[in-house]
Amino acid sequence: MELSARNQIRGTVIAVRIEGIMAEVTIDVSGQLITSTITRASAERLAVKLGDTVFAIVKASDVMLGK
Repeated sequence: MELSARNQIRGTVIAVRIEGIMAEVTIDVSGQLITSTITRASAERLAVKLGDTVFAIVKASDVMLGK
C-alpha cells in the first residue's frame, strides 16, 4: 500500500485495548511509545494483535517544538 503521508513510523504493537466502539493501540518505536485511537471496526479489520509490526502514519499540518 502506498500513501502520500511521509511520516510513517514502524513499530511493534505492545498493547491493544478495545472498549465499546473504539480501540487504543500502543506501539513501541525504539523505546518510545505511540498510542493511536482507532475504531473497533478498524482494529478488527486489521486484526491488530500483540507483537504485530505496524506503521503509525502521522498526517498533520503543523509540527510544533518547544524548549
